[in-house]
Amino acid sequence: MKKVLFNLNSVAELLVKHGMKSGADDIEVSIDDGKNFSVEIRDGKIEKLIEAGSRSMSLKVIVDQKVATASSSDFDIDTLKKLTEDTIRRAGFMSPDTFASIPVYRKTKVNEGKLDLFDMNILKMPPEKKIDFAKAIEGIALKDKRIRLSLGSYFASGSNEYFLANSNGFSGSYRITSCSTGVELQAGTGDNIYEDGWNEASLKLGSLPPPEDIAVKAVNRTVRLIGARKVETQKVPVVFEPMMTGRILGMLSGCVSGTAVYMNRSFLKDKIGERISHKEVNITDDALMPGGLGSRPFDSEGVPSQKTRIVENGILKNYLLDTYSAKKLKMHSTGNDPGPSNFYLKGGEHSQEDIIKSVKKGMLLVKTIGQGFNSTTGDLSTGAYGIWIENGELSFPVSEVTISGNLSSMLKDIEMIGNDLDFGRQINGPTIKVSEMTIAGK
Repeated sequence: MKKVLFNLNSVAELLVKHGMKSGADDIEVSIDDGKNFSVEIRDGKIEKLIEAGSRSMSLKVIVDQKVATASSSDFDIDTLKKLTEDTIRRAGFMSPDTFASIPVYRKTKVNEGKLDLFDMNILKMPPEKKIDFAKAIEGIALKDKRIRLSLGSYFASGSNEYFLANSNGFSGSYRITSCSTGVELQAGTGDNIYEDGWNEASLKLGSLPPPEDIAVKAVNRTVRLIGARKVETQKVPVVFEPMMTGRILGMLSGCVSGTAVYMNRSFLKDKIGERISHKEVNITDDALMPGGLGSRPFDSEGVPSQKTRIVENGILKNYLLDTYSAKKLKMHSTGNDPGPSNFYLKGGEHSQEDIIKSVKKGMLLVKTIGQGFNSTTGDLSTGAYGIWIENGELSFPVSEVTISGNLSSMLKDIEMIGNDLDFGRQINGPTIKVSEMTIAGK
């Protein structure tokens, strides 16, 4: 008869003890226990509906500096013990890695309650209301005659509890909820078809805007591209909408990743202490932000979360480090396994309207397509949509162009920073103006 334990914190601790008795030098056990809901709507009908629970265990063992990992969704305790023993044996076949380790236990403890990660209202919301929410967004958007069709709306929610224990004495857990919703639309005619939309995400149900607000924003973002055309190839200032600033910051977060640095895949290698951007640029990764989508009391290795200054007044201060990359670089973990938490550019004092007014000729960047970024050199080239700016006024929509530049130069060429920063995503930034980029068109 299977012996299944439902105190998951005890399961993690038990497997750590069993692993140490069975020959592991170090062991880490993590468990994710979650419930998820998602619905996709198209033309008022349900296309996909999922409501499910999932539970999984992952473990990492180190034997003579050799690492092996395993995972399971079977919580029969005898099965898990045998899996642990098999993983320890398998480690013997691996190559040694002198940097492999479990983080040293830090007694610092983050107050999970102050992070405001859990909302019971998400769990109490009936599936029917979640479905109605998604239908309402699409229905309102389709009432606008400029919208050609809906590419679908959705509502998703989740609740997860994470447990972690390791052989260096760490044992902890926390709960987190989330919800997100949005719609994608299509506008235009013939060969001039444009797609865009809008979505929102939050850890709290009450923080989501009503369906009307999301629909209106999605419609406005889509229809503003109707009639878009190419422009001549030229070098001009580019104004980045907040979402586009977020995309640039996403690229930067990869470049300040300790893994990218020690693997020589970042143009910011060996740049700590150097000026890498305009002096008004301040970039932070803050895992302790109350209600932040990336907030957490500890990272996936059990390292306590912290607020890390990445760029301060234009100077590169830190990388985002997990235990392994920190040892490689002879630094200390910043609690960033597996990556950034709430990564953002501090807002400035200018309104988006004032930033646009400052441009005699240039483009407001509203959407990009494709990747086109080389983290080793910082070179960037991507397809783009925008609104052309003439004499400080939005003039006409632009499409079928490519913007190119270098992230290092772009950071230094930031001339104005907007006051419209919000934290609707894990990586966020306000409107910014970059003094010059190449726009390739006709």
